[in-house]
Amino acid sequence: MTSSAIQSSARQTFLAGLAIAIVGAIFFSAKAIVAKLIYRYQVDAVTLIAFRMLFSLPFFAFVAIWKARTAVPLSNSDRVRIVMLGLLGYYLSSFLDFLGLQYISAGLERLILFLTPSFVLLISFFFLKKKISLVEWLALGTAYLGTVLVLLHDARSGGANVALGTALVLASAITYALYLLMSGELVARVGAMRLVAYAMCVSSVACIVQFFLLRPPTELLQPMPVYGLSMINAVFCTVLPVFLTMVAVERIGAATTSQAGMVGPVSTLFMGALILDEPITAIQLAGTTLVLSGIYLLSKKKT
Repeated sequence: MTSSAIQSSARQTFLAGLAIAIVGAIFFSAKAIVAKLIYRYQVDAVTLIAFRMLFSLPFFAFVAIWKARTAVPLSNSDRVRIVMLGLLGYYLSSFLDFLGLQYISAGLERLILFLTPSFVLLISFFFLKKKISLVEWLALGTAYLGTVLVLLHDARSGGANVALGTALVLASAITYALYLLMSGELVARVGAMRLVAYAMCVSSVACIVQFFLLRPPTELLQPMPVYGLSMINAVFCTVLPVFLTMVAVERIGAATTSQAGMVGPVSTLFMGALILDEPITAIQLAGTTLVLSGIYLLSKKKT
């Protein structure tokens, strides 16, 4: 195979991974909209995340059992790291995020979570000694400016507990950045599908146990719309984007995958307008253009 053919193949692999990461980010961002709809039924964060993971667990357990039967047994150190990933990424990070959503808007939540790529890049640069390209910094800066414009209106508004909500979601962004980096180190050995299935089983069990420790079993009795929205939250906002994100990490790395997530705030903007009847202003549309420009710059990154 010629060098040009190899470069072309690598380029196609990178762009395919980038597309997978973007689709995963859109589905994952929809959880903020679904959570806001569920909160209308007076459901708290503990119950919300318990239903989310209860409905998600069968999917992850199926994949975990399948992989356990066909894959090479894990080492003890890998088992420990997978448990840590499950507790850090989709238990602690998700719980902090849903707690914060009780106090701030979906738009402000997206703005704060947008800091995740910054944390991934800075941790990679300072602690893992990985080189960050100029294109990555430029893409990050362009999309960050666009996200600020998109969500400026939501960021200026807020209730009495906006500081608490902001702090909780900020902690969620930091823990999720650590999750992405830790998963990037493991995924090459364990495999994307296997890793995410095991980690999500751990986090699902943690969320369900937490519910029964903190809430009476009668809290499982909820209005029918709560069950329907929780199923949507589980399948389309958890199972599908989780697997897409891990596949993207395997193809293009944790830092690039997290940067591709910059499209998430834009998707939240339009979903909020469509589902929650939130208005879209000219300045938000201008910000959308900048965010998409950042994604385009990221797609031009050399492989």
